[in-house]
Amino acid sequence: MRSHFQLVLTLVASLAASAGWSETLGDPVKGAKVFKKCQSCHQVGEGAKNRVGPHLNGIFGSKAGSDPTAKYSKGLIRAGDDGLVWTHETLDAFIENPKALVSKTRMSFRGIKGADDRLDLLAYLRGFSDEPSNIPEAEPTAQGNYHNLDPAILAIVGDSEYGEYLASECMTCHQTSGANDGIPGINGWPTEDFVVAMHAYKQKLRPHPVMQMMAGRLSDEEIAALAAYFKDLE
Repeated sequence: MRSHFQLVLTLVASLAASAGWSETLGDPVKGAKVFKKCQSCHQVGEGAKNRVGPHLNGIFGSKAGSDPTAKYSKGLIRAGDDGLVWTHETLDAFIENPKALVSKTRMSFRGIKGADDRLDLLAYLRGFSDEPSNIPEAEPTAQGNYHNLDPAILAIVGDSEYGEYLASECMTCHQTSGANDGIPGINGWPTEDFVVAMHAYKQKLRPHPVMQMMAGRLSDEEIAALAAYFKDLE
């Protein structure tokens, strides 16, 4: 008798093959092999438990850092509170380079650079989402292009005085006290965290539409200036 694991793989593979999606949505059977790179920290499937990292059942559509029984970095919890949801696009970005999407994550994994390997891995993990039969119509399978943040962008030294001038628009929503009252406080954020978050909005990896609009209007230098200003703001 086939296990639940084998049945899920068969379902996902047959759905992909029947509609010609395997090349764009990945091969879950190959993805099971790619997952061996992850299994020292993560489990998936029936009976999966949190280990060094959280189990990955139902990862699609979940908010980052939302499992109360798992241990997360402050950076990942903050990203989740700020609106980061695990979709095909955001998972692809995180698996490719974890620290490019969430700086100072506890996940020390260097990432999977091969795009095909990531597609296969995500096809495998998708089979353990709440409704794998929705492939490819479900939002978690939405795809997009992701580009690593250029290290030169992170190296820009921002002008904090210019950042103070630009910050007036930020303060229409974020409180000057830095309080987290409905809208996350951003005072005292490390510059790298701030820059990574803003560029994630700019690239539409983080989903908040207002922040996407705001970040989209800012140049690299302006983002660096804001980061410099808020870093030292108590």
